[in-house]
Amino acid sequence: MSVAFLLTTLVMVVTPGTGVVYTIAAGLSHGRRASVVAALGCTLGVVPHLVATITGLAAVLHTSAVAYETVKYLGVGYLLYMAWATLRDKEALAVEGADEPRPAARVIASGVLINVLNPKLTMFFVAFLPQFVPAGEPDSLGMMLRLSAVFMGLTFVVFAAYGMCAAAMRNRVLARPRVMTGIRRVFAACFVGLSARLAVA
Repeated sequence: MSVAFLLTTLVMVVTPGTGVVYTIAAGLSHGRRASVVAALGCTLGVVPHLVATITGLAAVLHTSAVAYETVKYLGVGYLLYMAWATLRDKEALAVEGADEPRPAARVIASGVLINVLNPKLTMFFVAFLPQFVPAGEPDSLGMMLRLSAVFMGLTFVVFAAYGMCAAAMRNRVLARPRVMTGIRRVFAACFVGLSARLAVA
């Protein structure tokens, strides 16, 4: 496994995007457990893109403008929904409810959807992974799966780190309801901005 692959993957994972924003929001709003579960959900959201790449479905997205636009605008719609849900979520302001865990299935489902509805991730796999699989490699599928596993591992570790750092600040934020309200608005604005960037991509 090349150093170039690890460095490129790390740069992509560390760069803030929808998954990072979602994981940080989960950490601030619902604590450490939710941030780790959110990171897991975002990581699992990579699997459908990997399957699409291996089975050739990614080629359909790449060559069919209609298919690509459909997935893209589903993603835009979901990010706008996340912005709305972030604004209306008042649970984080209730200190007495801080020990009530948010359903893991709900957190994971949101994380998976955020990444599944991002066709740019499939394009990344199509353009990125083949560069690190030598031509004529007899075990090309196995190598692609191993590289993808590394990508997913780094995604989980980095996203979880972001979320844990955010969760560490949660108690201080909870003591300042106005700050939490402002943070919710910032995250909602981030989701709107990311949806706009995806829409014009």
